[in-house]
Amino acid sequence: MRFGIDLGGTKAEIVALDRDGAVRLRRRVATPTGYEEIVQAIAGLVGQAEQETGERGSVGIGIPGSLSPATGLVRNANSQALNGRPLDRDVAAAIGRDVRVTNDANCLAMSEAADGAGAGYRTVFAVIVGTGCGGGIVSSGRLLDGPNGTAGEWGHTPLPWMRPAEFPGPRCWCGRHGCLETFLSGPALAADCDGPGARDAGRIPARAAAGDALAVAALARHADRLARALGLIANIIDPDVIVLGGGLSNMPHLYADLPGLMAPHVLGDVARTPIVQAKHGDSSGVFGAARLWDAG
Repeated sequence: MRFGIDLGGTKAEIVALDRDGAVRLRRRVATPTGYEEIVQAIAGLVGQAEQETGERGSVGIGIPGSLSPATGLVRNANSQALNGRPLDRDVAAAIGRDVRVTNDANCLAMSEAADGAGAGYRTVFAVIVGTGCGGGIVSSGRLLDGPNGTAGEWGHTPLPWMRPAEFPGPRCWCGRHGCLETFLSGPALAADCDGPGARDAGRIPARAAAGDALAVAALARHADRLARALGLIANIIDPDVIVLGGGLSNMPHLYADLPGLMAPHVLGDVARTPIVQAKHGDSSGVFGAARLWDAG
């Protein structure tokens, strides 16, 4: 049995996958606000799941942040209670076995590479474009996270081939200017369309379809910037497939427009990287967490 936990800011979800990848159990609870309560909630979910399935299993956890390989502490999590804490060690002590903890975009990549939209491809680059912007890389079934634990942190690289009007780019929460997250995330799209106070991009595609000129122009800029960013990825790791997840991945025009927009930015005489939507949607995080032990 493989147990996966997707630890979000508002909810924590557990799934139990059997040997064949079938879902044996799935449950959500509200995420507590305090750190010790979060650890106990995770331990409680695992204990209940084992009792109901009658089996003990491996445990993987996806978080909106990552573990520092230098300190072993959580860093850059938007769930502030986790930052500076040894989450893997504390959960391991609470449940009596080792756990694996990684970034939620890495979990997306693991899930989609295993039996999602990236199944059958050797190297998968998976992207989250939603409230934030991140990425993960899986090659031959193995998650590539690197010695610094930052592989795939695509959202905090600068927008490539900036135009004069784009430079230096909006200030990012990480302290830099022009990060991809400040151009490609949902809040970034909303602000580009409707001004600095806007945060919700949910209705922009419908507005564009109805002929709203502001929405049409904002979606065109967003697709062009996303294409440039993906072209850079193609030049660096040349993945066999790019999988888009997160809320903005539901915009169908991206799959029609991105290949042509991306081609001029890919070095070489061909640009044939497929760009596909995540199969598991918002379930990819919890399914991927359950698979963190798959590659040994």
